[in-house]
Amino acid sequence: MVKNKAKVSIPGFLGNGISVGIKKSDQKDLGLIYSTVPAKAAAVFTKNIFKAAPLLITEERVKKGIAQAIITNSGCANAATGKAGYRDALVISEALSRELKIRDELVLVASTGVIGKRLPLKKIGGGIGRLVKGLNECGIEDAEKAIMTTDKYPKIAVRKGVIGAKDITICGIAKGAGMIEPNMATLLTYVMTDAFIDSKALNTVFHQAINSTFNSISIDGCMSTNDMAIILANGIAGNNPLEKVQARLQHFRDMLTDVLMELCQAVVKDGEGATKFISIMVKGAKSKSDARCVAYSIANSNLVKTAFFGEDPNWGRVIAALGASGIYMEKEKISLTVGDMLVFSQNSPVDINVSKLKEVYQKNRIDIAVDLGAGDKSYYVYTSDLSYDYVKINAEYST
Repeated sequence: MVKNKAKVSIPGFLGNGISVGIKKSDQKDLGLIYSTVPAKAAAVFTKNIFKAAPLLITEERVKKGIAQAIITNSGCANAATGKAGYRDALVISEALSRELKIRDELVLVASTGVIGKRLPLKKIGGGIGRLVKGLNECGIEDAEKAIMTTDKYPKIAVRKGVIGAKDITICGIAKGAGMIEPNMATLLTYVMTDAFIDSKALNTVFHQAINSTFNSISIDGCMSTNDMAIILANGIAGNNPLEKVQARLQHFRDMLTDVLMELCQAVVKDGEGATKFISIMVKGAKSKSDARCVAYSIANSNLVKTAFFGEDPNWGRVIAALGASGIYMEKEKISLTVGDMLVFSQNSPVDINVSKLKEVYQKNRIDIAVDLGAGDKSYYVYTSDLSYDYVKINAEYST
């Protein structure tokens, strides 16, 4: 999140967000990010078989590695809407390209909201002129607000650095608080940078950064139909092109990962109804995939999540989820630490002060560490608790 009040701007990028009446309130629901020049593009998409119509279009267009605009509506997912929904997304894309006077294939489209409803074309089409007219250098924050659904606050992260003697800016925005599960980009995440970078290098570092950040979180274990992450690099900084196997590319990747890590952790903290931020580290695994499997078995356990919400120091919930992961393990070698307290070791409970453990469960951030004692591989996952409000928010989502 941007914690200061300074306006966010990225050289060569404009943004805007407006209300066109998709949502019942006057909240912003149509956002636009625009690069003043065509930009290198890369993206990651949900693995859900029911990809929303705009994702199908964006997925095809981003293969060319170049784009200039991203238009997003909130309040209607345009998912599970068949050929009609696909045509609707094309109508929006074509209308925007005419208004911006750019080629239609340079427009990327996205939607978020309720599944199974078609886009209100008249409302969106009627607002595109106003959306484009209001584009400005400090409009990224308005674009971020326009893509929010159940989010309690906007999520924006910025990093600045020097690469190749040139000042570089990387800015990311994200929306999402529920239906968050890996094997996708997760949610809607847009990254903008003025760095000049080779297309293949951009695609590689973006996927690497996503895997270590957004693909390492879970709120509820539910995979959305509309999730994707996009990065646009317009090259306006004028640095020598970043290519593979370069130290400068590593610096860029570190900056990018920092941006995405700040965003993904903000998403977890803003999880629907969440009151706890939970970090799960699994180490001592034979393979990274084993560590990942164990971590997600714990992170996606409703019993674990509700225990943390209720501040009930029942660490047995973690052990049960650990044992249900399906990974072979030797029980005598496993240890479990909650906060700074070792609670289980050598297949037996550790004599602890329950009152002190309860104090750990009462904190806003809780760290869980599991050592499998089987190797040197590890994996981190970030998640949240499961509260009454999560049930209420999702029970009433479409009404």
